[in-house]
Amino acid sequence: MNLMPELHVHHPATLAEAVRLKAGLPEARFVGGGTDLLVNLRRGLGEPGDLIDLGAIGELAAVQRIDGELWVGAGMTLADLVRHPDIAGDYPALADAARAVAGPTHRASATLGGNLCQDTRCIFYNQSEWWRQGNGYCLKYKGDKCHVVVKSDRCYATYHGDIAPVLMVLGAQVAIAGPGRVRRIGVAELYREDGAQTLTLGADEALAAVVLPPPDARRVGYAKARVRDAVDFPLAGVAAALRREGDAIAELRVAITGTNSAPLMIDTAGLSAQPWGDAAAAKLALSLRKTANLLRTTVTTAKYRRRAMQKMARQLVDRLWAEAGHG
Repeated sequence: MNLMPELHVHHPATLAEAVRLKAGLPEARFVGGGTDLLVNLRRGLGEPGDLIDLGAIGELAAVQRIDGELWVGAGMTLADLVRHPDIAGDYPALADAARAVAGPTHRASATLGGNLCQDTRCIFYNQSEWWRQGNGYCLKYKGDKCHVVVKSDRCYATYHGDIAPVLMVLGAQVAIAGPGRVRRIGVAELYREDGAQTLTLGADEALAAVVLPPPDARRVGYAKARVRDAVDFPLAGVAAALRREGDAIAELRVAITGTNSAPLMIDTAGLSAQPWGDAAAAKLALSLRKTANLLRTTVTTAKYRRRAMQKMARQLVDRLWAEAGHG
C-alpha cells in the first residue's frame, strides 16, 4: 500500500451543496464509507485531488415511504440496511444481499450508494503500484491495452457488487441528483458494460436514493460464490425473482454479477407458462452461458465461475419454486 495522495476534503451539509461542489470539481470523487475508494487510492489507483465527503448529509441516510414506494437513501450503511424493519420485512432478499457483503466491520461503514457505484475489479488492476509498473499498466488505468483480452479496445474489468442484481430483479430504480434536478432510471441503466467507464452518472451527478416498488407476491433470493465466506467479493452471484401460478412459471427474473463489466439481466422470456424442472433449468443455463462473459479477471478460473453460476441459479430457483408452492 502507498501513502495516501495529497487530498482536499470537502464536507457539504446538504446533497444540493454536494452536487454543486461536484459540478465545479468534475475530477473530484464522492466518498461515503470509503471501503472501496480509499483502498484503491492507497494502491495508487487514482489521484483525484479533491474528495467530497457525503457522511454528514442526513437526507442520504433517510428511509421514506412515498406513494407505496420505499425510498432508501444512498448514504445508509449496509449494517443499517440489514437491520431496517421495512427492508428486513418487505425485501428480505435485499437484506440478505447486504449481509453477504464483506464482514461486519466493512458493513458498518460501507454505504448502499458506494456498493452500487463501486469500481470494477481485475487481477491486473487491483495490485500495488510497483506490481502494475513492473508488469505494464492496463487499459483501465495509465495503460493502452487490456491484459485480459489483449487485442481489445475496451476494458474487461468485472463488476462484483452484491446488491445491484437483487435490485434489478425487484424492479427497483435509482434517484440521481444533479444541480437543480433529480432524475430516476432503472438500476440496470446505471451501468454500461465497459470496465473502465461502468457508471452512466454525469460528472455533476450523485446517486441519491434507491426507490423500491411496493412489495408483491414474488419470491426473491440471492446466492454468491466466493473464496472466503466472511470477506470476499462474489466470483459469481445470481439474483432471482419468481412468481408461480399453480404448476407454471408466471414470471421469472434473473440477474447476474461478478461475471461481466456490469450487472446484467438474463433473458428468461422463454420460460413463462412452463413448469420449473430440468427442461426449464436447461433453458436458463443456456441463457446464462450466452450472457455471462467470464474471463481471466479473478483468482479463480472462468470455467469454475461459469459452473458455479449455473449451479447456484438452479439451486436458487429450485428453492424459490418450492417456497412459492407452499404459499
